[in-house]
Amino acid sequence: MDVTAVLAAAAGGDQGAWNTLVERYNGLLWSIARGYRLGEADAADVVQTTWVRLVEHLDRIDDPERLASWLATTVRRECLQLIRRTGRQRRAGDDESLDELPDPGPAPDESILADERDAALWRTLAALPERCQRLLRVLMASPPPAYAEVAAALDMPVGSIGPTRQRCLGRLRELVRDDALLGADWTEDRS
Repeated sequence: MDVTAVLAAAAGGDQGAWNTLVERYNGLLWSIARGYRLGEADAADVVQTTWVRLVEHLDRIDDPERLASWLATTVRRECLQLIRRTGRQRRAGDDESLDELPDPGPAPDESILADERDAALWRTLAALPERCQRLLRVLMASPPPAYAEVAAALDMPVGSIGPTRQRCLGRLRELVRDDALLGADWTEDRS
């Protein structure tokens, strides 16, 4: 997807371009909002407000290739703003303690655990054959490249990318199951 062209078309009122943007980035916005442990209605409001902010600031998006970062920052700000607003309303009503508000930050040990898990996963990835490593690394790019680009970069037929990817991920899952740090929970969540 050429983000610059799609963003320009959306700015020109092309509904198809808007649909493409929403389809591409809506999951990201929802995952960030859910990370703040907002209720369903509040998360929906925050995501919708983020899309409104994009409409309001379309002419100020200097680097369309960084649109995902702009949207992520905007949805985080909207989440924090909602949490602050909710806290002020509760304080004014004195009906609930502010201590009951969810902490939007990560748990203290979450970062350490994530780093350990990531290091174990990269070690496991390194145990795969070189061809699998290269293919999975290329396909992990954000946004993922088109299969035609992958085929050209890795000198593979386009039709073999999907089956090869599936075999490589299957082998990676086997190796992950055998790794005590990654364990069965990780593979079950991502199957």
